[in-house]
Amino acid sequence: MSQQERPRVDHADLQWCHESVQGVSRTFALTVDVLEEPMSSYICLGYLVCRIADTVEDASHIPPADQTNLLRTYDAVLDPEDETSADTFAREVDPFLPDDEEMTDDWAVVRDSPRVLRTFQSLPSDVQRAIVPPARELVQGMAEFVERYEDDGGLRIQTRHELEEYCYYAAGTVGNLITNLVTRHDVSADRRRRLYDTAEEFGLLLQLVNISKDVYDDYTAEDNVYLPAEWLRDAGVPQEGVVDERHEERAASVVRRTAEYAGSFLDDAQTYLEAIPLRDGNTLEAWAIPFLLAVGTLRELLARPEDALSSTGVKISRREVLAVVTEMTEGADRESLGELRREITAAPYRRSG
Repeated sequence: MSQQERPRVDHADLQWCHESVQGVSRTFALTVDVLEEPMSSYICLGYLVCRIADTVEDASHIPPADQTNLLRTYDAVLDPEDETSADTFAREVDPFLPDDEEMTDDWAVVRDSPRVLRTFQSLPSDVQRAIVPPARELVQGMAEFVERYEDDGGLRIQTRHELEEYCYYAAGTVGNLITNLVTRHDVSADRRRRLYDTAEEFGLLLQLVNISKDVYDDYTAEDNVYLPAEWLRDAGVPQEGVVDERHEERAASVVRRTAEYAGSFLDDAQTYLEAIPLRDGNTLEAWAIPFLLAVGTLRELLARPEDALSSTGVKISRREVLAVVTEMTEGADRESLGELRREITAAPYRRSG
């Protein structure tokens, strides 16, 4: 994405990007919806820039060597010093796109990546500088992991350390991206330090919750196993048998262990929320809602870890989601986060009012 004069915002393109987020992630769409402008558009575009790489990395139908090459090309597109164009990436990925009748929202964003990147380039220069380095780190990390497990076909995380490394690339980088955006203006040294000390942990919490609850889909749909082989081995479960009914009880103990590991990041994630600046359209609820929904999901995971190993899945009720969203959008503040976290940890949240 070579340096050039910033194009004017095409409002139709920007609207399309906002609509695309609604299709690829209901959870992140909720965050974008409760942000105000201009932060809503900054986060929307930053998310889509990262999501393009994530979709390629998750694509089990693309041979690993081709996945790596596509991710390397995409990284070159994002590099301000490189002349590689978004159209080059679009041409390279085209043979791997689903047919029109099978086109998903995720792949539509990949197909139309030039439109995403053209819209991204219309954002202010300081916003682009905040987003590009962590986005490129995410892309490079994903390429490294695909290449590492090229002979396995899908990812097979081996150790707790490697799990944390993967989660850093997938989500810790996004925590840094958010922090870069909200600290572009005057922020005290102490607040800046607290934010950067806990930004990665905020991302790791959300990613580890997803890994804990999505074991079945990750394995059956994407051929990826994120539960560490060393933890599965401790429980007597072969990594390729992670969703085999014969191993359910023992595999569930590893889901629980992973969920407990996710929970170890809750305090830092809360600290992050208590320090995040609320300016340029940034809102507390945009980040507190996914945090509190993660708390509720952890509660359900710890109660029924075996649900993560089948198509049953682990989820919290729509009623609880609505209650959390309503609580946060109708005036809950930083001081209430700790109490809300305790209530949601104990039982499904119901508003008293």
